[in-house]
Amino acid sequence: MASAAQSGASTPFSSTTTLSAPPTPKLKAAAANDLHRIVESGAVTASTLVEYIASRTASSSSVFLYDLAEHAGFGSLTKSWAHPGSETAPVVTLQTRAGAGLSLAGRLSQGTSKDAGKRAVLTAYTTPSGLAAMVQSLTYLPPATPSSRLVIQVPAVTPVGEQFALSPTLAPFIPALALLPEGFTVLLSATPQETVELAALSYQLTNTHVIHIFDHYSSARETGHVAVPPVVGPEPGLSLEDGLKRAGYTAFEYAGDRNARTVIVLPNGPLALTAKALASHISGLGIVIVRVLRPWNEEGLRSVLPASVQKVHVFDDVPTETTQGALYLDVFATLLDPFQRSPLVKAHRTVPARTQEFLSNPTTFLSFIADLLPSPVPIPSLAAPALKKLLFFSTPESSLAALPRMVETVFLPHKSLSSRLLTDYDVLSKTGGVTADRIVLSPQLSDAPFVPLSAILPISRHSDGVADFVAVLDRSLLKSHDVLSHAAQGRPVLVVTDATATELVANLPPDVVEIVRKRSLRLCILDARSLVDDLGKGNAHVLKALENVTVLLAFLRLYLGQAATEDLVRKVARANLGDSVQGVDLAELVRLSWSGLVEVELPTAEPIAEQPAATPLKHFEFNAIAVETAEGDTVVNGARLGSWHDAAKHILFPSAFTPAGFAHSTPEEQNPALRPELPERTFLITCTVNRRLTPLEYDRNVFHLEFDTRGTGLRYEIGEALGVHGWNDAEEVLEFCRWYGIDPDRLVTLPVPGSDGARVRTRTVFQALQQQVDLFGKPTKTFYTELAEHAGNVADKYALRFIGSPEGVATFKKLSEKDTVTFAEVLHRYGSARPGIEVLCELVGDIKPRHYSIASSQAVVGDRVDLLVVSVDWLTPSGTPRYGQCTRYLAGLRVGQRVTVSIKPSVMKLPPDHKQPIIMAGLGTGAAPFRAFLQYRAHLAAQGIPVGPTYYYFGSRHQSQEYLYGEEIEAFILDGTITRAGLAFSRDGPRKVYIQHRMHEHGADLARMLWDERAVFYLCGPTWPVPDVYEALVGALVPHAGVSREAAGEFLEGLKEEERYVLEVY
Repeated sequence: MASAAQSGASTPFSSTTTLSAPPTPKLKAAAANDLHRIVESGAVTASTLVEYIASRTASSSSVFLYDLAEHAGFGSLTKSWAHPGSETAPVVTLQTRAGAGLSLAGRLSQGTSKDAGKRAVLTAYTTPSGLAAMVQSLTYLPPATPSSRLVIQVPAVTPVGEQFALSPTLAPFIPALALLPEGFTVLLSATPQETVELAALSYQLTNTHVIHIFDHYSSARETGHVAVPPVVGPEPGLSLEDGLKRAGYTAFEYAGDRNARTVIVLPNGPLALTAKALASHISGLGIVIVRVLRPWNEEGLRSVLPASVQKVHVFDDVPTETTQGALYLDVFATLLDPFQRSPLVKAHRTVPARTQEFLSNPTTFLSFIADLLPSPVPIPSLAAPALKKLLFFSTPESSLAALPRMVETVFLPHKSLSSRLLTDYDVLSKTGGVTADRIVLSPQLSDAPFVPLSAILPISRHSDGVADFVAVLDRSLLKSHDVLSHAAQGRPVLVVTDATATELVANLPPDVVEIVRKRSLRLCILDARSLVDDLGKGNAHVLKALENVTVLLAFLRLYLGQAATEDLVRKVARANLGDSVQGVDLAELVRLSWSGLVEVELPTAEPIAEQPAATPLKHFEFNAIAVETAEGDTVVNGARLGSWHDAAKHILFPSAFTPAGFAHSTPEEQNPALRPELPERTFLITCTVNRRLTPLEYDRNVFHLEFDTRGTGLRYEIGEALGVHGWNDAEEVLEFCRWYGIDPDRLVTLPVPGSDGARVRTRTVFQALQQQVDLFGKPTKTFYTELAEHAGNVADKYALRFIGSPEGVATFKKLSEKDTVTFAEVLHRYGSARPGIEVLCELVGDIKPRHYSIASSQAVVGDRVDLLVVSVDWLTPSGTPRYGQCTRYLAGLRVGQRVTVSIKPSVMKLPPDHKQPIIMAGLGTGAAPFRAFLQYRAHLAAQGIPVGPTYYYFGSRHQSQEYLYGEEIEAFILDGTITRAGLAFSRDGPRKVYIQHRMHEHGADLARMLWDERAVFYLCGPTWPVPDVYEALVGALVPHAGVSREAAGEFLEGLKEEERYVLEVY
């Protein structure tokens, strides 16, 4: 392309080059005209602009960010922008659950909210699945007004199937659409510009609540589009029709033959855009794209249909093939006319698996549509003329991960050229993840229909090869993944590798060799690192920049084809890079790249003896979205990661980790490799949620954890405890190894406790000290005595013996209870005592599991277990910080990490008779088991099973900071699951109020339920309120049951024997 040699904007090759593509501009609170400046580069995605528009204080008074939205890669930027003094609205993070959305209704309801009577335009972020959970609660919303309304921004991304592939399907939401109350507008957008403009329209409309669903699967995440929104602000009196018209849209868009007899109706999205592009090439076919789902405009649909239409096919996203689609019902009701002949309306129920098939293989979708026509038609190409398709495969932590963005930057400044980049991640098929970057270059044609990148350049399992250029930036992908099958016949393939041509060919899998030969691919290699190694001068940043530039130059040479010369490549590159890069002359880099690019010739194919079948190459599956925040954090599916190795664990669950051909004989059979030293049955479960519940500025870190248990056989009863086998801090272990002079990678063999040496386990020192040995636990007296025998210094020996002796009890007590020293600190204090590592591990002993009350009911949550935990930390008298070993471990869990756990029975059990009243009193994290109780009682009630009265008492210091699961509790109160609640926030009023005070207020009810109705009383939390709670119950029984204090006390003691007075305190 001649335009490739024109001038362009400069690209910074600095140490800030991001490893997640594309990087997000560090948007600040800005005026409207600044928003135009931000997007002029085309490097900002439409999804980013939606967040920017939605989060401005001019648009929203508060942003409610639900966890599912963050899991879909939407909302993390809003959180990163929100800080005091910014123009970003306050952000409230919420958990998605049944009844989600009640807090939104409460905030907007007159007389119940602090926001009532003042401007309260609330924005919520959620996904189609989250929206489905929210719909029922939205019936409680008051009517929208210019000063009080709700806008929900919904990125259309949902994990589907066993591989958790991300999909734009609306199937989770469609069944709930019928429950959506009147007064809502539901907008669907697909192209980047449309996404931005309808997001702005969401805030311009003032007489309706708005749900805006947009294509976050592909187009809204593309860069290369200058999608500038209009000035955002409320416009009282603006109608939906006028707002759409002003932006250039209608509720229903018709495309195709105006005399079509066959018309297809689809919800706006990537498949609708693909069908629209097809309709421009085929006569007799019409496409209706539904842009407004609610309010449904019957006249609007009838007005766009051609008079010639005979058959209307409605494509509906549905969760199962037996589900009737809401869109079909709307279309059928609109076109049904008993007085004249109507077109035949046929439903096509598109389940998520079918959606994925259509997206990954667009030819299948196009053929399906063509088959609906009365006569056969050839399937045309949807690609624009002179279109170039580039495909880059890499790993997220590769030094070349940012190369595709650099390639895009070469073409972005050319106004006559359209350059689109989409980055997807697969974190399941390879440790550390795989990145696929698609770049499509085409002449800028204003009248050409927008076709999704997934349709132009699909990454499918059975690709016929559509890419004009394929780059493999990590050689290991050639052996693990099917990447070259995407290259078109005779096209160049660039492999960046330090292997020679001979070495590369010798190690190529047979399937890869066959593809190269069959398609006559031009296989080229480049050892970029070696070429610039001497120029890097030992500076990793400089070396990385030079390596990227060298590969970029090689790409330009291959892209320019036969027209390429060193001078032309240098001219094209100079427009972006200047005459030098990091002090190295550009001409020198061009020369190195030119000489270092080697085309590989495969030897002539010869018959070979039959060999064992090679391991099948894996296929790329889009299952993760990465966002880079303004602070530079990489957020993958809602998890802030220190490493892309953790990203894999964010989505992977035990069943997905199981190697091919490996399975336990039954789900309940213990894996012998999983902590064989432990006597109890253990399970390996996966963290899926780790969310702090208290504000960051609050001095207590209370957090909520969720674990996926699928494929593990873990079963638990309500009220049981989860034993967590925590790990020591990795950095502290490594620091200890350095100090102790032991190689952390050295293998150590330790006997399994209780086996008398008959069983041993071999691990690295690091694994043993991090995962098994209680190195930072509290030493026993025996440890001091035994360690003394290994002391080389006489003073150390006698000091250790003294502490472990009866005479040293005071010293031991001070060290243990006041100074809270650890095993590691004792070794530091008495440095001459250095037993061998095997002996040390046996002296210290193993980490004991810590038990936490389970905060979920398995009957309700399924293959999941929830915990409520508070971080334990303190200072010693000397000022040394101390941390609870297990709570520190749990607080630091990243989504995707796997945790070893066991189950411990508990006294906290629901009564066998569901009609028995229960009285629950929880302080702080003592609320955990009662959350499970409430979930189960709500579950019973939902099935029509009668349940008895449920009283719930909860105490903490501040309602605004420590009302744990407050939104859920309010929902349970609202739906009657909680009969009566006594909430005590001790520091919020002029006098301290505790749960016993609330119990005094309900004394008559408590006495009646305990004395007459066989109620069960539960108390969970710290020990200190036990006497006060006991007195509150005695004080209720004496006047209301008509007994003496002594009789009341004896009655309560009797309840303990009957398991109707249950304490779990610590």
